[in-house]
Amino acid sequence: MLLLNPGPVTLSERVRQSLLQTDLCHRESEFFDLQDEARERLLGVYGLAPAQWSAVLMTGSGTAALESMIAGLVPAQGKLLIVQNGVYGERIAQIAAQYGIGHAVVRHEWMEAPDLARLDAALGADPAITHVAVIHHETTTGRLNDIAGIDALCQQHGKRLLVDAVSSFGAEAIDFGGNIDAVAATANKCLHGVPGAAFVIARRDALANAASRTYYLDIARLAKLQDQRNTPFTPSVHAYYALVEALREHAEEGGWQGRHQRYAALAEEVRSGLAALGIEALWPAAQSSVVLRAYKLPAGVSYEQLHDGLKARGFVIYAGQGGLSSQLFRISTMGALHAADMHRLVAGFRELLGK
Repeated sequence: MLLLNPGPVTLSERVRQSLLQTDLCHRESEFFDLQDEARERLLGVYGLAPAQWSAVLMTGSGTAALESMIAGLVPAQGKLLIVQNGVYGERIAQIAAQYGIGHAVVRHEWMEAPDLARLDAALGADPAITHVAVIHHETTTGRLNDIAGIDALCQQHGKRLLVDAVSSFGAEAIDFGGNIDAVAATANKCLHGVPGAAFVIARRDALANAASRTYYLDIARLAKLQDQRNTPFTPSVHAYYALVEALREHAEEGGWQGRHQRYAALAEEVRSGLAALGIEALWPAAQSSVVLRAYKLPAGVSYEQLHDGLKARGFVIYAGQGGLSSQLFRISTMGALHAADMHRLVAGFRELLGK
């Protein structure tokens, strides 16, 4: 079965085999060697200097990393402006509310791109705002949000930027040279690891000023102990094995640029094949991530019919979220997938549609 959902992904045999390595106590030097390699390689994905940046590992999903970042890096007297244009922007607002973090939301319809003029006005109108949070790849619709434009506004207004890069890290461009203080991400999406290992890439000066609102996900404590070749709790050791092997494979395949090119080619195979069957992509390629594309359901065909017919042929696709489930379906090209797989997928659509 090939997974075309936005994580977890179909594993390469190499990463799958890494899960069979020897059992390892998380208090032994061999584990800390593994943890050190994972942290070093994570910084290497975007060429970040360890003197300025820290890769903070944790056991949990991408949402654990997001929660750790929001709860830790908005200071006690800080205020967060949230850019919301999908499910995951809503999730940041829910996290901020649950921790009692002062926040405001610039809401957009799920089908809209962030309006930079509205964001500019919101930042100018409220001097209490210290941080801005945004989703990079909003997988609700497959839209790639303009974090470069939002970062430019943060620089103009003197605000720090927190980025949910859960579905983009390792395959889309991220410029860390501006006002980004941290990005949250996970092993089991564009890096092709397994669920259970997540991380935040954070500026060390932001970690030095972190708040302590949470216990297990306390980002400052995690970072401090990992720098000391230590860990506060029992991590998912085998997920770390898989993360390191996946990062080695990622580097050998050309890093984030190589993975971007690979995804783009696979996504185009799907787009062009479905277009020939009359199935439209929701966005032009320039507005969409290469990681996942959303498509309009063909007339007279339900998502359930597509899903079940394709699953019978060895593929798992993904529904639209919320109210979009009756309008859209989504296809991700992450994981150990190849052009031949996309050809078979399009053939499956052709059979189902009787074309």
